[in-house]
Amino acid sequence: MDSYSLRPVSDLPEYFRSTFNFRYFNSLQSECFPACFLSDVNMVISAPTGSGKTVLFELCILRLLSKFLSTDGRFLHIKGTLKTIYVAPSKALVQEKLRDWNQKFGPWGIVCLELTSDSGTYSRKDIQEADVILTTPEKFDAVTRYSIKDGSLSFFSDIAVLLIDEVHILNDPRGASLEAIVSRMKMLSCRPEMKPCPLASIRFIAVSATIPNLQDLAEWLMVPLPGMKRFGEEMRPVKLATKVFGYAAAKNDFLFEKRLQNYIFDIIMQYSRGKSALIFCSTRKGAQEAAHRISQSAMTFGHSNPFMKTREQHERLREASSVCNDKQMQSYIGYGVGYHHGGLCLKDRNLVENLFLSGDIQVLCTTNTLAQGINLPAHTVVIKSTQHFNKEKGLYMEYDRSTILQMCGRAGRPPFDDTGLVIIMTRRETVHLYENLLNGCEMVESQLLGCMTEHLTAEIVQLTIPDITRAIEWLKCSYLYVRMKKNPENYGVKRGTCLDRMETHMHEVCVRKVNELSRTQMIETDEDGFLLKPLEPGRLMTKYYLKFNTMKYIMQSDLNCSLEDLLHIVCRAEELSWIQLRRNEKKLLNVINMDKDGRLRFHIVGDKGKRKKRIQTREEKIFVLANDCLTGDPLIHDLSISQDTNSACSNGCRVAKCMKEYFIFKKNYKGALNSMLLAKSLHQKLWDDSPFLLKQLPGIGMVTAKALHSMGLISFETLAEADPRKIEIVTGRKYPFGDHTKDSLQSLPPKVEMKIEELETPRQGKSKLTITLTRLSHVQSVRWHYADMVVGLEEDNRIIYHEKLRVDEFSSPYSTTVLLPNTREGELTVKAHLVFEEYSKIFPSKFYLVYFSSVEYYWILMW
Repeated sequence: MDSYSLRPVSDLPEYFRSTFNFRYFNSLQSECFPACFLSDVNMVISAPTGSGKTVLFELCILRLLSKFLSTDGRFLHIKGTLKTIYVAPSKALVQEKLRDWNQKFGPWGIVCLELTSDSGTYSRKDIQEADVILTTPEKFDAVTRYSIKDGSLSFFSDIAVLLIDEVHILNDPRGASLEAIVSRMKMLSCRPEMKPCPLASIRFIAVSATIPNLQDLAEWLMVPLPGMKRFGEEMRPVKLATKVFGYAAAKNDFLFEKRLQNYIFDIIMQYSRGKSALIFCSTRKGAQEAAHRISQSAMTFGHSNPFMKTREQHERLREASSVCNDKQMQSYIGYGVGYHHGGLCLKDRNLVENLFLSGDIQVLCTTNTLAQGINLPAHTVVIKSTQHFNKEKGLYMEYDRSTILQMCGRAGRPPFDDTGLVIIMTRRETVHLYENLLNGCEMVESQLLGCMTEHLTAEIVQLTIPDITRAIEWLKCSYLYVRMKKNPENYGVKRGTCLDRMETHMHEVCVRKVNELSRTQMIETDEDGFLLKPLEPGRLMTKYYLKFNTMKYIMQSDLNCSLEDLLHIVCRAEELSWIQLRRNEKKLLNVINMDKDGRLRFHIVGDKGKRKKRIQTREEKIFVLANDCLTGDPLIHDLSISQDTNSACSNGCRVAKCMKEYFIFKKNYKGALNSMLLAKSLHQKLWDDSPFLLKQLPGIGMVTAKALHSMGLISFETLAEADPRKIEIVTGRKYPFGDHTKDSLQSLPPKVEMKIEELETPRQGKSKLTITLTRLSHVQSVRWHYADMVVGLEEDNRIIYHEKLRVDEFSSPYSTTVLLPNTREGELTVKAHLVFEEYSKIFPSKFYLVYFSSVEYYWILMW
């Protein structure tokens, strides 16, 4: 498009023109303007990174908001009635857009809401009132999986636009979640009750990097020809050259990345040609080591340092070095080299960014998070290894495609450069993958088939799929269906299969999955296998986002399962299957399991009941790590193993919470209590009998907990009575640390007293008890506190009463009546518990003994 045909921003209504700080849209934006802002067609746009695709999203948002413009140009906004959902593959992208859109749309009263794992708590009201919801595929899938049936259907009905950033994420394993939420929206939009709602005519807008099968995405998203837009490299502000170098593999991924340090300086010297270079490293330490190696190499050149061009530049860098707080950075800056990551203080980050933008620092080593946040372009981008260390999974993994493309998008600095260069350093066997990606030759495939069981269950639970016909319809709404027709061999179907046979195959896949769910009691079907009804195990699997096999392990557990048995189930969970047992870890794990000091509660034992001398499987490794962690004072401090432990605790807590609800559903008294204890122990990383229970309080770490333990402060009660000045002396901290430590008790739930009284009952063989809860303190807390009240028969291992309470909200005093069955002769033990969800040993236990003729009732109140 020639410059004279560029669209001016003045083509927008006057009220919206302040959204953009430029006068003309670029060529790509001008080409898409009629479809984005002057129509409501679905769109899919393929264009290079850095070509201005974000503006297209903003035009579509403005198109929706234009419905609130009156004929006289006034903006009459009704909060939350027309929602836009923005889905991006990473939290960094979500948060970047949140900042931008709050600034652009916030002054008009538009409410933008972040839904990610970092966004903390939010209420249903927050979601209902939001105009723009920014989220990741997994989080939006999780939030909507178990909320639609209990009131959030109205929230879904208000969705008018779905914006999908980096839609090529469908190619990654995480893409199944994106596919699931789009298919869910397509299904719900066809419901008769949705006809008068915005969802009935939902608009899909998807953007991606250059891909070959754009037509498939268009078919999936129901995009007409005017909504399909494909742009090539000509749309880049600067032309981009790419090179992919392959290197021999090392003994492990860590050593491979270390080895790549040897090649970086030579690559910069050969290809950067005296221009700025960004080196993307997978870790903060890797960025610092790369900067160290490059500055050492530059040092050997003496006064001919290739990164130093003028005496003035040298003086500016020397001055900057003197004000830098990071000692390690100080020595690198003088050679025109720096590093940038989240571990630097804000002052140092700003210093390095300004030096790089001005050209004084010529080489900047950084982590991949910079690619998704701050705008620091360079002439040359070097991606040092295509793998990164995944903290949640504790191992090296390939970057997802969108991250690689985000990094590549930093190459080229308009208006300073007319070309940019991307260099990818990877293993020899993956060179072709990245060449295809950069050349736009990689086909986007579906990843839904591998986790179809879980997603199908979720739809049945939400009642989106009430029968087998709707199940097949749901499958036809998926991207899997589109690609299965085009590339059947990739999905286990013979090439050349006719369309009718393909339909039959899809039907068979659905029936097979439904039968499997029915056999495992996740769902139930009618006699014909047509009607589908969710059962409690399926609901719990969906609610806690668990894998099908993990839920089967829970359901196969022993009726009288102990705390140790439940911990073994957690260690087998498929959510932790990526944790590896590395050869160099075995010696340390063996020593910990032998446990000469008697620290651990449980151990890995052999056939004869003796502690195993050799840890041999990943499940055994996780079991030892968990037990070491739950002592409160773990022996393991190695970074990679600690990351395995943290992930095992966070994922294990989710599995344990699901177990708790499953055992309550099954009325399994011992299983419920043990899983409650395990869930909060994994959450706090402490057993309930740990001497360091004060670590549960905010601001108290291991060092402080040990110091408090040395002066006999091992419970919340003793801490409440302690002298703040003595706390400061023992911990070696200054005033008012002691006062702050005691103030942290305010984060605890209020104290509750339980009373039990017998009621007279005319029914023979039946007795009634009244349980009364009285709140003894009123603590103003920023968090809500929940507890489970459980009454069980110990001999029968049966729950006879359960209720979940919000402790700081119930009407005090609160009473409930429990009918006691007389199921056996002789002694019968009944126990009552009030178990808080998050905290252990909040208050001392109280005991109640009640006798009824020949039957003894034994009551215990626990926290």
